[in-house]
Amino acid sequence: MSVDGVIKEFLDERELQYDRREPGKFFVTLPGTKKLQTNVWLVETSHALVVEAFVCRRPDQSFEDVYRFLLRRNARLYGVHYTIDAEGDIYLVGRVGKHAVTADELDRVLGQVLEAADGDFNPLLEIGFADAIRREWAWRVSRGESLANLAAFQHLVSE
Repeated sequence: MSVDGVIKEFLDERELQYDRREPGKFFVTLPGTKKLQTNVWLVETSHALVVEAFVCRRPDQSFEDVYRFLLRRNARLYGVHYTIDAEGDIYLVGRVGKHAVTADELDRVLGQVLEAADGDFNPLLEIGFADAIRREWAWRVSRGESLANLAAFQHLVSE
């Protein structure tokens, strides 16, 4: 079966949402809990399947701490690694040799993408956006707005 066929069958069997832009090019949406969704490009090239997922935008603060977190995290990731683009936005990227693209390998790599993007999302926000979270918290409190989706960051707000 072709790489395109393996990917399509894998995504269909798991009922994952995707858009197949052309043969060998898939835009997949993985559902999450902390990060509500992670969008992943799966792109077949002449020698490999390229995996790329946006994690979060460029941090507002504590760049060195964010990058230290990412570098340390890279040592524990399977099949993908953290990187930044020219603007400083954070991505997970990886390559799987075309001969190694199987349902099991897709499961491992996409599982790792989801685990990392979803699991690391709040720590990345805490490190790189703490001041913005505090400002948003104060604004919502002043207006009587819901704090439900900020509850995970309550420990950042000093009473």
